[in-house]
Amino acid sequence: MQRNEEMIDGEYAREVFVEWFREGNLTRVLRRSCRCHPPPTTFHFPFLLKPYLTPHLLTHFHSQLFSSNSNQPLMGKVKIGINGFGRIGRLVARVALQRDDVELVAVNDPFITTDYMTYMFKYDSVHGHWKHHDVTVKDSNTLLFGEKPVTVFGHRNPEEIPWGSTGADIIVESTGVFTDKDKAAAHLKGGAKKVIISAPSKDAPMFVVGVNEHEYKPELDIISNASCTTNCLAPLAKVINDRFGIVEGLMTTVHSITATQKTVDGPSAKDWRGGRAASFNIIPSSTGAAKAVGKVLPSLNGKLTGMAFRVPTVDVSVVDLTVRLEKSASYDEIKNAIKEESEGKLKGILGYTEDDVVSTDFVGDSRSSIFDAKAGIALNKNFVKLVSWYDNEWGYSSRVIDLLVHVAKNSL
Repeated sequence: MQRNEEMIDGEYAREVFVEWFREGNLTRVLRRSCRCHPPPTTFHFPFLLKPYLTPHLLTHFHSQLFSSNSNQPLMGKVKIGINGFGRIGRLVARVALQRDDVELVAVNDPFITTDYMTYMFKYDSVHGHWKHHDVTVKDSNTLLFGEKPVTVFGHRNPEEIPWGSTGADIIVESTGVFTDKDKAAAHLKGGAKKVIISAPSKDAPMFVVGVNEHEYKPELDIISNASCTTNCLAPLAKVINDRFGIVEGLMTTVHSITATQKTVDGPSAKDWRGGRAASFNIIPSSTGAAKAVGKVLPSLNGKLTGMAFRVPTVDVSVVDLTVRLEKSASYDEIKNAIKEESEGKLKGILGYTEDDVVSTDFVGDSRSSIFDAKAGIALNKNFVKLVSWYDNEWGYSSRVIDLLVHVAKNSL
C-alpha cells in the first residue's frame, strides 16, 4: 500500500488518539474510520499519522501498537453483548468479567428484571457466590459490575435489540432458541457485527477451539461454538486420530442435569424418557455430539456416533470414547501422546490427570476436556476405551469467550 498523507488530517489524528487512549483500541478505530481502501494494517498507521505527530508521540504510538516481545499488534478489549441471561449466558458473563481482553457492554433478556438479573448473577448453586466485585442495579436499564455499567434490554425479537448503541461488536446468542443462521442473523440488524451461537446449529459453521478455529474466515458472521460434549470429545478424538488413526468409534456421555429436564415427571411429547424426573433417574438420551465431531474434523466424518445418559448430578459430565485404531498402540503410548499434547499445543484445552478423581473435582475447570488416564482400558492394541471429564457449564462458557476473541482478532 502506498503512503498517502491526504488520508488523515491533523484534527482527525488527534481525535483518534483521544479515542485510543480512552479505549485502548486504535487499530479498530482506524480500520473503521480511515478513508483508505482497503483499510490500512497496523504496520501503516505510524506512517499515515507521522506528518501530524511529534517524534515523541510517534515513538509512543509505535511502541503501543506492538508488544515488546512480539511483532503482533495489541488488540483492545472486544465489546460483547449477551442475548439470553440463562445458565450459559450468566456464566459467559462471569468468564468475560474476569478477563482483560473482553468487555461486557450489554445483556438482553425479556423475561427477567434487572433486580432479578443481579440476584441470579450473584448467587449460583454450582459455582458459588460472585466474589470479584459488587453487582448493583443503577436503574431499570443498567447494571453496575463494580463501577462498570452494562446496558440491559428486554426485547423478545433479536432484530429489535439496539446492540450498535452500546458498541457491542460480537453477540453471544445463548437463548437456545435462535440457533440457525437466519434467526441468529437478526442480531446484525441491530448493529452487531458477529454472532456466536452457544449451541449446535443445523446450518451455521461450527468451531471447536483447539481443533478447527484456525479455519474461521472473516466473512463468516454467524458461527456456532458447537456443544459442550463436542468440545470435550473433539480435542481428544483429534489427538488419537492424528497419532494413531481412528477406524470407527462409539461415544457415551454421562451428562449432568440441564435446564431442559423436568424436576418431576411431566409431559415431553418428543422424548418420553426425557420427561421423567431428572433428580431421580438415569435417563438414556440422544446426542449429536459425536456426529458433530465429523463437522469440525472432516477426516472423522461418518466414523463416530454416540448417545447420552442424563444422571442426577448438577454439573460436570464425562465422555467415554471407545475406538478401533488404525495403528497399533499400547495404552501407555496413548496416554503419553495425550499428555504430550495437553502440555503443548492443546494446553488449557485438553487436560491430563492420573489422580483418583471424581466428578466434583472438575467443577469450575475451564478446560474443555480432561483425560482420566486411570479410568481408561484397552482390550488390545487396536481397541481402547478412553475417559475424559468436562465441566459442561464453565468449561464450555470459557470456550465461548475464547472463540469470540479469536473471531475478533481475525475479523474486527
